[in-house]
Amino acid sequence: MKLTRTKQYELPFAVLGLATTPDGANAYAACMDGSVHAVEMATGKKEVFEKKHSSYASGCVLLPDGKTLISAGYDGTLLWHDVATRKCIREVKAHSFWSWQMALSPDGRRVASVTGQYIAGGWKYEPAAESEPSVRVYDTASGALVASYSHTPPVLSCAFSPDSKHLAAANMMGEVRVWDVQAKGDKPVSQWTSPDFTSWGTTKSHHYSGGIYGLVFSPDGNALLGCGMGPMGDPMAGNGKMTWQRWDWRSGKKIDQIKDGQHGSGLMETLAFHPDGKHFLMAGRQAQGTWNAAVFSATDGSLITSWDSKSRLTHGRFTADGKSLVASVITGAGKVKPGQPWGAMGRVQMYSVEG
Repeated sequence: MKLTRTKQYELPFAVLGLATTPDGANAYAACMDGSVHAVEMATGKKEVFEKKHSSYASGCVLLPDGKTLISAGYDGTLLWHDVATRKCIREVKAHSFWSWQMALSPDGRRVASVTGQYIAGGWKYEPAAESEPSVRVYDTASGALVASYSHTPPVLSCAFSPDSKHLAAANMMGEVRVWDVQAKGDKPVSQWTSPDFTSWGTTKSHHYSGGIYGLVFSPDGNALLGCGMGPMGDPMAGNGKMTWQRWDWRSGKKIDQIKDGQHGSGLMETLAFHPDGKHFLMAGRQAQGTWNAAVFSATDGSLITSWDSKSRLTHGRFTADGKSLVASVITGAGKVKPGQPWGAMGRVQMYSVEG
């Protein structure tokens, strides 16, 4: 498999969230100034949605009919936007803290958002208990709250199963929980902990860091993949092992993980399956090594291809035909002279996929 960048469009602010139409013709970018932008991928034409979040816009999802976009932000708010008019049609206060990540059920009926602040709960610096439900699920048609689930904060990632019946969420401590969204109550149907995504600082500062930043179910619904960064002694360095693991989510048993020698160091934050179900993408930011984005075999976990995008790749979305990948990017501002504005730090990219 070979991926080649074919298009790149600048946005004024770094991009934290990405949604796309199935054909990749249009992309929607949630940016660090709180704005959400629509990008026409053939021409690069850009339009900004009318209402901004009051803090970082952390994510966005597009409903299956293509008419409504829902965004989330560090203001703890979910905004419903009319795609045609770019106007906000609903605002829901989901959390008192940040929305770290959001996920849309494949049937388009539910949207989930996860939150939580890391506050030391004891002398061992273990996270304090949540002050509000860390996982909330809303009806996309009405905006009504349909479920609240407890987890240990901060909860950094979430994903729905292909049949829309289950929701998984993972936190900084490598704890994964899965709920049946059709059942009453908030007891998870499965939960487990992987110690391979969390660090305890032994130099400079002493606290936990890391976590599972990306989650995705396999297309057949039997496995769950998570990605992040392996342990490191200096939590400020950001140079832990790039890592992913795959689990049988019903039992929590680890099936596979990234192979030794196939990784560098840095935080991996996005996962996406190719439509063929035989490959998946993992990407993020590089600290050391030769790549920050790679495609792996879904059969045996081997590395198929990798590349260095020279910037932080926050999300990747394959088109329905599998021939293209749309990515959101954060790049450095470069040298900024005193009194001069920073350069554009956001990018939306398209890659062709061959083989």
